[in-house]
Amino acid sequence: MVRRDEGAATTSAELRAHNLARLLRAVHDGAGQLTRAELTRQLSLARGTATVLVRELAGRQLIEELPSPADAPADVRVQRTRGRPTGVPSAHPYGPVALAVDLRDDSFTLAAFELTGRSDVLDRQDRGTGSGTAMLADVAARLAIRRRQFGDRVIGIGVAVPSPVSGGAMVQPTLSDWQDVDVSAFLAVLATEAAQAASAGPVLVGNDATLAGLAEARRGVLRGVSVALHLHVATGIGGVLLAGGQPVTGAHGSAGEFGHMPLAGGRDPCRCGSAGCWELDAGARGLLRAAGLGEQGDRMVQATRVIAAAADDPGCARALARVAGALGRGIGALVNAQDPEVVGLSGLAAAVYQAAPDAVRTAYLAALMRFRRLRPPALLPSTLGDLGTLTGASELVFDAFLTPRGLGAWQPPARKTA
Repeated sequence: MVRRDEGAATTSAELRAHNLARLLRAVHDGAGQLTRAELTRQLSLARGTATVLVRELAGRQLIEELPSPADAPADVRVQRTRGRPTGVPSAHPYGPVALAVDLRDDSFTLAAFELTGRSDVLDRQDRGTGSGTAMLADVAARLAIRRRQFGDRVIGIGVAVPSPVSGGAMVQPTLSDWQDVDVSAFLAVLATEAAQAASAGPVLVGNDATLAGLAEARRGVLRGVSVALHLHVATGIGGVLLAGGQPVTGAHGSAGEFGHMPLAGGRDPCRCGSAGCWELDAGARGLLRAAGLGEQGDRMVQATRVIAAAADDPGCARALARVAGALGRGIGALVNAQDPEVVGLSGLAAAVYQAAPDAVRTAYLAALMRFRRLRPPALLPSTLGDLGTLTGASELVFDAFLTPRGLGAWQPPARKTA
């Protein structure tokens, strides 16, 4: 993942580009809630330098300086306006847009993200009876439509996929016809052809669970945590260890396949080629199997219905309790191994924990080593909900853009006039 600038500045022009990227990154990370004065202090800039940089970024339609944070409480706005007024750099209405895709084996969702993290979900489509390749073609067609909608504002496309990724390709996907498919190249070619336009930025691909954790570290419950473990449960289970807010992705970029560890004591064969995998007991498949249901349509939707019905349906209640116990035992084992400060939960993991917190926590504590039980890492459900993986995918795009090189390629889009 690209995260910071490409080296130290050595000339005045490079220093200016470096500071422009730093300032825009700070606006992005702060979600457009920091005043110019706060940004100046945070980046240790001279006030005059900050004023010049803000003016240039605004002139290039990258930011717009607002009188106060749009979402700040009234008392905060009043406090900030005492003394010399200071504006709040935020997303420009004609500024950069990252398109993000949450690709699952049975559906996909597409959203657009502005600089400060504001998002709009644009499309959601079930795969139905079509093939995985056909669904990728559908994704490309929807991306082409959105490229035409946003035009030159599009700076790239981020795609979260349900598979370990190597060089942009899915190396062990949930659908056989996705095996070794280079999603980045596939979507870049088809979407560009359909839009009949030049490429609008890179197509960047990452594992969905890793990106869900990245999103929580940037904009959710794991923000500011030095060492965190994040678990994302969908059809299967994945996750990531985050150190200083950055994913620890391993030697080949495919760390965090926690769902394929024997953490719950099962012995059944798994689609991955192993046996006794945790996701067979604690993922959506495990919940549906425990409830005696088949796997027709969107498994996450079905699993969510089982959880909702658990209050009145004894069969669903038993299935929820079984999965909650398996989830807690697995979390305890991972905490013993990884030693995080806190554990973030998203997707079905958050839903199961919120529906059966006592069952999850009892199994979690029982699986911990004795010395950890006095201060067990807190279990924190996601604050981003269904936007988690999409947010993480958008962060891939902004990480590539918020550099001197990325900003150097930005051309302010022409405004349409009546």
